[in-house]
Amino acid sequence: MKSRNLICFVLVSLIAAAPALAKVHHFKPKKGYLTYAVREPVLRVNPGDTVETHTLFSDFFTEKDGPWPGEVGPVYVRGVTPDDTLVVRILKIRPNIDTGRSGTSESYALLTATDMTPMLHEPVPKKVYIWKIDRERMTASLNLPGSRMKSIEVELKPMLGRLATAPPGDQAIPGGVPSNFGGNMDASDLCEGATVYLPVFHEGAYVYFGDVHALQGDGEIIGMGIETTADVTLQFNVIKGKKIAWPRLENDEFIMVAGSVRPLIDAFRIAHVEMVKWLESDYGFERWEALEVLSQVGSARVANVVDPNFTVVAKFPKKYLPR
Repeated sequence: MKSRNLICFVLVSLIAAAPALAKVHHFKPKKGYLTYAVREPVLRVNPGDTVETHTLFSDFFTEKDGPWPGEVGPVYVRGVTPDDTLVVRILKIRPNIDTGRSGTSESYALLTATDMTPMLHEPVPKKVYIWKIDRERMTASLNLPGSRMKSIEVELKPMLGRLATAPPGDQAIPGGVPSNFGGNMDASDLCEGATVYLPVFHEGAYVYFGDVHALQGDGEIIGMGIETTADVTLQFNVIKGKKIAWPRLENDEFIMVAGSVRPLIDAFRIAHVEMVKWLESDYGFERWEALEVLSQVGSARVANVVDPNFTVVAKFPKKYLPR
């Protein structure tokens, strides 16, 4: 009898000590924001909770060329403080419309003359390209009337162009900016299956996300991916008592760090400095040995060279991490 009472006591104690069961939130955003800032949350969640939602639609994604719809958020994650790291698992990104928009710009992009990069030639002509998305086959096709091929079909790899926490202080930073809080990193590694670690500057983190690209090449050189909208599922969590300086990412193959600034070489430096520090602090590498190994087995993605800050993602193969 005493043994049975002891077992019952242990079970009751464990149940009392267990955290609340994780919840799935089905959230339909009604309004987007054009800046990252601390503002009234659209949703409050607990660590471990999952949010099933979608990004916002406007005529921007059609030939009508309407205004940008803004980003979803902010989502307030209870219990997260500036002494912690926010963890976001990207469980699903699936296009939910049959079109995606891309094209040239007269005011930005790598090969476009601007006031800051003047050229002695006429501006790049304004071109809008509407891709037809096949959501079942996960492909997109585009007519190429001026080319020999006449059309092309590509396989999709949907990604979040923007994922951010609210920036430090009272700042309201435009949605197109990537920085240490994340933001418009435009890194194709922010896709299904990725885990993203973000610095936190305010209690609750205030998370924003959006800017789905059905596909985007490295650099985003024309200034856009195949811009579309999507159903998105995210899971939020926290690493308590651990601070990071710049966004980190992880998938089955790599650990990664995103650095965003101009000039491009400094973004490259930030990403790799932070990678060395990560290998040192979490994986037991001596600093200069970490640099040596990273120098030989690492790779880097130039995520974007068109935003107000450029983004570089440093990548270290997980097969070379200690087991």
